[in-house]
Amino acid sequence: MSLLVVGLSHRSAPVSVLERAALAEDTKVKLLHDAVAAEPAAEAAILSTCNRIELYADVDKFHAGVAELSTLLADHSGVPLEELTPYLYVHYEDRAVHHLFSVACGLDSMVVGEGQILGQIKDTLSTGQEQHTAGRLLNDLFQQSLRVGKRAHSETGIDRAGQSLVTFGLDQLAQAIGGVDSFADWAKDKRALVIGAGSMSSLAANTLARAGVSEIVVANRTHARAARLAEAVGGRAVRMDDLAAELPHADIVVSCTGATGQVIDAETVARALASRTSQSPIGLLDLAMPRDTDPAAGALDGAHLVDLETIGTAAQDAPMAADVDTVRKIVSAEVAAFGAAQRAAHITPTVIALRSMAADLVASELARLDGRLPDLDDRERAEVSQTVRRVVDKLLHAPTVRVKQLAGEPGGAGYADALRELFDLDPQAVAAVSSVTRSDEPAEPNRGRA
Repeated sequence: MSLLVVGLSHRSAPVSVLERAALAEDTKVKLLHDAVAAEPAAEAAILSTCNRIELYADVDKFHAGVAELSTLLADHSGVPLEELTPYLYVHYEDRAVHHLFSVACGLDSMVVGEGQILGQIKDTLSTGQEQHTAGRLLNDLFQQSLRVGKRAHSETGIDRAGQSLVTFGLDQLAQAIGGVDSFADWAKDKRALVIGAGSMSSLAANTLARAGVSEIVVANRTHARAARLAEAVGGRAVRMDDLAAELPHADIVVSCTGATGQVIDAETVARALASRTSQSPIGLLDLAMPRDTDPAAGALDGAHLVDLETIGTAAQDAPMAADVDTVRKIVSAEVAAFGAAQRAAHITPTVIALRSMAADLVASELARLDGRLPDLDDRERAEVSQTVRRVVDKLLHAPTVRVKQLAGEPGGAGYADALRELFDLDPQAVAAVSSVTRSDEPAEPNRGRA
């Protein structure tokens, strides 16, 4: 089996396509189960964020796997395959590992270096575990990607290479409306409205609070969640039905809901501007995918809209820190180490099966010896048994240690096949050992968002 990823992101597709391909939570679960039900895939996981949709799978056939995963993404997103295909990318084996590790470090983010992706990767792993679609390979892969991402952030200054989407977007509003480079220099006396109460909205609310805005109002379809977030940042909660009444009083509106349709239309923004007592523009920051805010609202006099599309354009010109090169070296080294560990693990069941076969042979020969030399006393029998087992262990030690070392090198997967062939090992016995090994290795428990 081999790792395959098929997906699309802000690097391969325009926002309009990403919007259409966005997956609801129940659709993600169905896609996971349909993926593992498909013949080429044994495991599956979905990394779905505001600017990427990626389906990871352990497949036994490359071309069949690409065709099946691409079709599944099209079917569940509702975007016809012929329209989706030009925007899809494919990574296989080590390149797929390199891609996920780069994503975990923030190298593939819209804003380089942002750390929110680690929480999203943890959610991906948690969902795969809960739905029982992530097996040994994907558990190992995603757990290691979290470690690599944390290592990159702790050992380098990758955080300085970019900011979170929230901070970057707020800075864009500050530059456009306030004429200052940093949102913190513009936030004083501003009133903010946060729409949504998920992880991105929570990050936005906390960022606004730290920046010193005068008031934060949180609106959400589930009022209890809005109330919890509002209490955490010293704000107040309202219901979604109150949006039209709150908009005229807001200087900054940050929206990130899971709605499939628009939450704020241009007409509502126009009415808010007409009844607004302040002469300052309304800054609209839309971080949702699909978009919460009608793009036409950004063209209204007195409103300025920043969404993922405009952030992506601005982020392309953002300066890159020197630490990015260091992170790339970390990723390359971690990919090599992960590949070596996986290849070494691949041969372990064969080695176990070989030693099991040797033990069975020793037991058989000792039983035969008992029949031929029935007069041996217990001490003599024990000495003979220990000697025979010691000879077998010494004969097998060097080749099994060496074959594990060789298997960890590039191209080392063939050593397991050679070992099975040389010792005429029963493939079913090896498969049985492999199955027991996998079931005895519990996945790392989910400990919440990073």
